[in-house]
Amino acid sequence: MSTIEREVPTESLKEKLRKKEEEVDALRRELARWQAEHRDAPTRDTSFTSVSGREVEPLYTPLDREDAPGYLEGQGLPGRYPFTRGPYGTMYRTRLWTMRQFAGFATARETNERYHYLLRNGQTGLSVAFDFPTLMGYDSDHPRSLGEVGVCGVAISSLADMETLFDGIPLDQVSVSMTINGPAIILFCFYVAAAEKQGVSSDQLRGTVQNDILKEYQAQHAWVFPPEPALRAIVDMFEWCSEHAPLYNPISISGYHIREAGATASQELAFTLRNGFEYVERGIERGLDVDSFAPRLSFFFDIHNDFFEEVAKLRAARRIWARHMKEAYGARNPASWRLRTHCQTAGVTLTAQQPENNIVRVAYQAMAAVLGGTQSLHTNSMDETLALPTEKSVRVALRTQQVLAHETGVPNTIDPLAGSYYVETLTDELEAEAQGLFREIDEIGGVVPGIEAGWFQKEIAHSALRQQEEMESGQRVIVGVNEFTDGSEEVAIDTLRIDPEVEERQRDQMARLREERDSAAVERTLDALTEAARSGENLVPRILDCARAYCTLYEIRHAMEKEFGSYKEPVFF
Repeated sequence: MSTIEREVPTESLKEKLRKKEEEVDALRRELARWQAEHRDAPTRDTSFTSVSGREVEPLYTPLDREDAPGYLEGQGLPGRYPFTRGPYGTMYRTRLWTMRQFAGFATARETNERYHYLLRNGQTGLSVAFDFPTLMGYDSDHPRSLGEVGVCGVAISSLADMETLFDGIPLDQVSVSMTINGPAIILFCFYVAAAEKQGVSSDQLRGTVQNDILKEYQAQHAWVFPPEPALRAIVDMFEWCSEHAPLYNPISISGYHIREAGATASQELAFTLRNGFEYVERGIERGLDVDSFAPRLSFFFDIHNDFFEEVAKLRAARRIWARHMKEAYGARNPASWRLRTHCQTAGVTLTAQQPENNIVRVAYQAMAAVLGGTQSLHTNSMDETLALPTEKSVRVALRTQQVLAHETGVPNTIDPLAGSYYVETLTDELEAEAQGLFREIDEIGGVVPGIEAGWFQKEIAHSALRQQEEMESGQRVIVGVNEFTDGSEEVAIDTLRIDPEVEERQRDQMARLREERDSAAVERTLDALTEAARSGENLVPRILDCARAYCTLYEIRHAMEKEFGSYKEPVFF
């Protein structure tokens, strides 16, 4: 018998399609029987909805994805367009996510000691929490800082403070994330100048400054300048970093604070990505090649309680960003299509009642972030609703990540929930909902007009109200708050207390700084900065000159404010 005669004939395409149709028809019939069988079955007295209010079906099957795009178009492979399954080809098999803990309190010296403690305990990146005066661009000795210095973060009022903050920490080896927005360009320049003092050039720096002013107007309210000059400063940083700090992320486009203010998962997804597109458009309008800055744009998402919704949100975010960057903005470099993100477990889900429960919440949220493919993760400490975290609670939060990384097996394979009918359907639904919100934003004229009209603020407020009402009515159970309260709600745990003398010490340091610096250099560099703000010159070199002359945070802010003015939010009803 010849070789040809021994071959088994292959099925024709027509036969394969016929069998596929038969399988689908059989599944429809079986699903209908299953639904009829269980139609009258009793259900628990609860609302089967996600945290965002989405109805969750009792069962998901291939029928829920009949109209989904093909595998390569919809999911693809990790590290390849459209990046649904991960931004990098080998993900955690090559490198685990960066483990960060948000830390900062009192003075730069005390926070520096905490950073050394965290690095000794296995943390792989630092994340700076600033106090409220710093977030708003005020010096520690400004009248509006009274009573707030070092309370909710570290006080940084000049290059001298930044030098102390990173004393003994090699900035060419440690990645640093800074959560600052309104005066972000100033703190960034303090950081660059502090690195110079260590002999580290800007092209060696790795890390991220949040610098996302649009979400401040929408949700968090830590702004300084009006939207247009604030956006100009951000694009100045894109331009400067693309040439001088190519490894540094000049912005972390943040959904975290949008979600913390009460947004749903789809609102967080849509508002965050639409803000990102706004920054891209502003860079292109400046005349920058999109591929010169887009690869260094990073993101920051909140990881809330609804496990599968959060996994799907990150998968949808990557796919949406990739498609828009390639198709709408003409990016040619695959690095511009690749959405990279830091995640933080949801502070808004932490409870003062039965605070140990927060350890469990954070562990599940951390697992969702990793299954969703995050590049960096901060796990909240159990006591953060009561005070700044203690060393012990920070250690538990860090150990939570280390157990996840080294004991659970979760990082061993890439995107292990891919192919789940539920997760894939959720990914598609979130993408569709985000696209619908993009259309609404375009209809009201874009992001800045939406901010000025209060549209974003109202949308977030309505979602927050629904969630609060669900919790207060008991429709949504919060363990230890509205259910399972057994008298153990008030648990005595140690909390971190800020020494009331911190503010006095910081004021004394600033007084010495003002006496010892070169006053002529201060005046000269501040005047040059005001002129740069007026002329349209890139602000970063001028602010760096101010930083090197030991001008203070508020002095630099004020020099820019002379030209830019300050922002006051309109009243919305």
